[in-house]
Amino acid sequence: MFATGWGEPVHPDTLSSLFPILIKRYNEAYPDRPLPHARLHDLRHIHATTLLLAGVPVHVVAARLGHADPSITLRVYAHVIRAAEASAADVFAQAMGEYRPCC
Repeated sequence: MFATGWGEPVHPDTLSSLFPILIKRYNEAYPDRPLPHARLHDLRHIHATTLLLAGVPVHVVAARLGHADPSITLRVYAHVIRAAEASAADVFAQAMGEYRPCC
């Protein structure tokens, strides 16, 4: 949550409308490393995706996003979770390939 200088909450539309302006000003100041076009809401998706790919449990990500039920998170980020599952399968397959029975 963001607050004004006098402590009142900033309306979400205000932040959303300022976000492209901030990106544009940044890109003007640093043309050698520009930021891509993005909406403020995209930061929420980046946050959730990064956490899920790092292996943070879905219920923890759901709580951070304010989802009442992890099933919401599972529905929205199913593609990320499937990618992580494929990666886990690769890790397991590699571990099994390296397995040597002791006897």
